[in-house]
Parts: sequence; structure tokens; C-alpha cells
Amino acid sequence: METFADGVFAIAATLLILSVDSQVSSGTTRLGHDLLRIWPSYAAYAVSFVTIGVIWVNHHTVMNQVRLVDRAFLLQNIVFLLCVAFIPFPTRLLAEHIRTTGATTAAVSYGVTLTVTAVMFNVIWLYASGGGRLLRPDRDEAVVRGITRSYRPGPFMYLAATLVALASATAAGVLYLLITVFYVVESSVFGRTRAPS
Repeated sequence: METFADGVFAIAATLLILSVDSQVSSGTTRLGHDLLRIWPSYAAYAVSFVTIGVIWVNHHTVMNQVRLVDRAFLLQNIVFLLCVAFIPFPTRLLAEHIRTTGATTAAVSYGVTLTVTAVMFNVIWLYASGGGRLLRPDRDEAVVRGITRSYRPGPFMYLAATLVALASATAAGVLYLLITVFYVVESSVFGRTRAPS
């Protein structure tokens, strides 16, 4: 399952570059201008790539605590990975429409996608960890509680940013960036405390 998940993460991260590539026409005579004009694509690519990367790291953290899997856990992971694989689509929408009348719709679609992804991440973790159902017998309960505590706010943060998108797509874009930075820092700090010495 972990190998399959790694493949989905790799494909999703790779597909993100298409949102950048698609905005440079092959027959352009003003390449320098075009490359500067599409700066939102670079920003969207970077934020989404790092977001997918952090999700991948955290998925490995979950799997390091899991001893076995059952059918329900596998199906939950399929839905979760479906969400991850979908991320390149709203990323492209946001990159291409952040400066148009479609900015609100694009920013909301991005936020909804990441909110649902965060919800599914919590679902798979809470299912695996509930009563120690699928966890290793030698698990550190402090680590298990720490993982739960760090993953829990994700859906609420993305939902809040999505609601902000209804008023300002640009403000929502900044919030999506800040959430990504939060999870990079959180994963780095918490990752050091749970890594074996």
C-alpha cells in the first residue's frame, strides 16, 4: 500500500509542472515577458509541490506507526489518494485565474480540495489509531497523541482559508501559503522529536 501511495504522490507532484508549462505558448516572440507574466503559476506550483511533499512525509509518519492494514483502512487510503491526485487540477485553476473574474471560484476549488484531503488524512489516522486498532504494539503513546494533535487543525485551517476565498482570492492564496509554511515547520520540529536517535 505504501508503495502504491508513493507512486500516486510522485505522479501528483510531477503533474503540477503542467500548470506552468501550459502557459507558455510555443510560438511566442516575447518569451522573457511571458515568463514574467506567469509568476502566479510558479507560486502555485511551489506551494502545491511543498504541500504534497509535506502530506507525503506525514503519510510515511502514519505508516511508520501502523503494524497492519485492513480493508476499511485500504479503502480510506484510496479516497485520500484520490484527493491527493486531484490537487494539480485546482492548482492550475488558481494559477491561471487568480487575476481574472474566475479568481474566487478557483481559490474556493483549491481550498475545498485541500480541506477534503485534510479531512481524509484525519480519517485514516483516527481509524488506524482509534483504540490502537492498527498500530504497532511498541508504539510510543506520546508520539501517537502528538500526531493526532498536529493533524487535527488541518481541515479547520483549510476550511477557514476557503471561506476567506469567498471574499478575497488573493487573501486566500496567502493563507494557503501560510498553512503550507506552518506544516513545513510543524513537520520539521515534530519530526525531530519522534525520529529515532
